[in-house]
Amino acid sequence: MNSSEQHDHGNSESHSYGKDVQSALAPLSKDLRNAIPDVYRGFGEMHAAAFKPGALDAKTKELIALAIAVSVRCDGCIAAHAKGAARNGATEAEVAETLGVTISMNGGPATVYGPRAFAAFKEFAAK
Repeated sequence: MNSSEQHDHGNSESHSYGKDVQSALAPLSKDLRNAIPDVYRGFGEMHAAAFKPGALDAKTKELIALAIAVSVRCDGCIAAHAKGAARNGATEAEVAETLGVTISMNGGPATVYGPRAFAAFKEFAAK
């Protein structure tokens, strides 16, 4: 990675941080899912239970997950939860404020992954 790549802070206009990430991961995920279907089935059940609306609505849970995805620097998680936030009616302002808190709690690395999350959300929200 050259110095310009290290400092682009996720602002590359030619790269999608939503759909492109999901497309790249899909065949890899399918291959592993086929090898360990019970693990993926268990994860899917846990995910459904955790994201089921309760005291917190689904949108709030997706915003929390998006903040965690940025915190752990997981591009696949960012794409999934940016899409989830858009699907559950999060606004651009809500996502921006969520990412602001994430930057506050995580510092510099979140200033790289936060813009990726914001770009992914905007991509999915544009549908």
